[in-house]
Amino acid sequence: MSALVADLAAEARAFTPLEAVAVLLAAAYLLLAIRENIWCWLCAAISTACYIALFIDAKLYMESLLNVFYFAMAVYGWLAWRNGGRERPALPVRRWPLGWHVAANAAVVALAGASGFWLAAHSDAAFPYIDSWTTYAAIWATFLVARKVLENWWYWFVIDAISVLLYWQRDLPLTTLLFVAYLLLIPVGLARWTRSWRAQPAR
Repeated sequence: MSALVADLAAEARAFTPLEAVAVLLAAAYLLLAIRENIWCWLCAAISTACYIALFIDAKLYMESLLNVFYFAMAVYGWLAWRNGGRERPALPVRRWPLGWHVAANAAVVALAGASGFWLAAHSDAAFPYIDSWTTYAAIWATFLVARKVLENWWYWFVIDAISVLLYWQRDLPLTTLLFVAYLLLIPVGLARWTRSWRAQPAR
């Protein structure tokens, strides 16, 4: 891992200013999300707007489309965290039944297979199946973050591990470094949200 980080740091000299802004705000998003700070969604909105352009240039079309969704979810996340629903002043951390996750994962695999097949046949997309899977899995995981579902952290660990390799292959060194940092921070987020969930009154 240390050798990979060293290589990434050396390659990061080639980053663009747009990527730098996107990465900085994406890092701020995660740090604020770990703390359950609503301002994470503003950082997410600006970062995702930058990434839409970056991923189109890298020919990761599903990733670009995903960031359009991220932008919409940033608005939704802000509203959900602020309002928390009719019965609560703020949205609490919760857990969802295993069956919901099984069904969601089956849908992600099916959608990724279909869109990956289409992209492979009709576009110059790089890694169409992997790109599709990370896109649909991230859509689900982002919705879980917006609803403060604890299990989101497990999804992000798998998604981000794959994304490190994906972005490195597409010459996005600073973004690759960001996702290496994400992998290191995910256990922190999981631990903090778990404490928050356990500290709530009996559900």
